[in-house]
Amino acid sequence: MTGSIDTRSAASEWQAIDIDAVGAWMDSEGLAPGEITGVAPIGGGTQNIMLRFTRGGRDYVLRRPPKHPRPVSNNVLRREARLLAALGETDVRAPRVVAVSADETVLPGLAFYLMDPVDGFNPGTDLPDLHTGDAAVRHAMSLSAVEGIARLGALDHTALGLADFGKPEGFLERQVQRWLRELDGYRANEGYIGPNIPELDRVSSWLEANRPAQWRPGIMHGDCHLANMMFRFDGPQLAAMVDWEMSTIGDPLLDLGWQIATSPAGAAGAAVTPKLAAAGGLPTASEMIEHYARFSDRDLSSITWYTVLAGFKLGIILEGTYARAIAGKAPKATGDHLHGITLQLFADAAALID
Repeated sequence: MTGSIDTRSAASEWQAIDIDAVGAWMDSEGLAPGEITGVAPIGGGTQNIMLRFTRGGRDYVLRRPPKHPRPVSNNVLRREARLLAALGETDVRAPRVVAVSADETVLPGLAFYLMDPVDGFNPGTDLPDLHTGDAAVRHAMSLSAVEGIARLGALDHTALGLADFGKPEGFLERQVQRWLRELDGYRANEGYIGPNIPELDRVSSWLEANRPAQWRPGIMHGDCHLANMMFRFDGPQLAAMVDWEMSTIGDPLLDLGWQIATSPAGAAGAAVTPKLAAAGGLPTASEMIEHYARFSDRDLSSITWYTVLAGFKLGIILEGTYARAIAGKAPKATGDHLHGITLQLFADAAALID
């Protein structure tokens, strides 16, 4: 992976890691020996810490939980590493895991893993001249992302050893109530009296009443907007899907709905990838659905339902930061910005219902 480099941040984050312990562990994993050099942070995410470095003539990225880990941080990281390792021999474009330290002994209290760097850019923060200047390239970028999630959803998760990676039974049936409970839990943040989302009741009721009767489980990324993807510098092709914290075994069509709901062609997606939105030239929802069908045999007749669910779910996730911002646990400007996206996502969902 690549990203902006802040040498002061790199020094701070690396000082919190026992370099000698990482080096000794790498030796035990049979990786090339040598001094660890060229440490630099990789930006773009808001949760886990990523550091790039060189050792023995090879570049690595170390991914570990945030500076102030949540109780579930290590388990989330271990799950992510397990999934990426399983994807390593497939044609899905994802970071390739080199080695995993899962038992929290090398870095006390922290699980972490090493992966190969991804040669590409994140459209949430950057848009090279080639992509800025060519509408056809931008159009193909979004379709390449759609192909990526279609290929992911087409994999046999059982054959990859991931039969127990999620709980697909009842996945669609529990989505609405599970996320409404999550939303209600935000009231624990001081000052947050509850959601002020005008379309909440209407959208949740429609989702419950129109749920697809049949679906097929598969691997889903879970948060596959374009800012969680990296693209090649020399063309429109997807280089890798990144940030797999929300991955599970569920209904992969929700990933397609997520792509449509967060497309930079819409107001909510434009807030996530503003440079791409400003440049334009992006595919329509119909084009994205048609392209997905080229790589999948799934029934796409209910894709509107999945797109509405994606807006509903992502909107509630973002509202959590707004609630924490009201309680002084996150920057107010960030909370207000994300609350605005939540309102837009629900407005878009209501428009789809209409």
